[in-house]
Amino acid sequence: MEYLGSCLCKTVKYKVVGEFESFYLCHCRYCQKDTGSAHAANLFSSTAKIEWIKGEKNVRVFQVKKSNHVKAFCVTCGSAVPNVQMEGKLLVVPAGSLDCKLDKIPDGHIFISNKANWDEALETVKKFKRFPVEE
Repeated sequence: MEYLGSCLCKTVKYKVVGEFESFYLCHCRYCQKDTGSAHAANLFSSTAKIEWIKGEKNVRVFQVKKSNHVKAFCVTCGSAVPNVQMEGKLLVVPAGSLDCKLDKIPDGHIFISNKANWDEALETVKKFKRFPVEE
């Protein structure tokens, strides 16, 4: 299988060749901070390979000291992009960076002990097709 992805500004483009073994929504404090949201949505593979199509020199990697938390991002737009962890043994791909359809659904929520207090019953919150405009 092949998956194509990019950053928001399209400076960084990549291709993943292979399959994802797992897909988790991570609610840890690190993922909340680096996404600015309730959780990160990451795909994991120990066998798939990443090929940088364009912009690999624009990718920076940040690791929180004394942790296993790694984030790779485009230096131009700040978008999360894939990274390789555990001495090359694990590919982590932010699901939102994919430009193609993903048929895999999340395997679960992890680190829910850190779940944001406002991240409850979100399916009941009012929905809009676009940004709501005040009348």
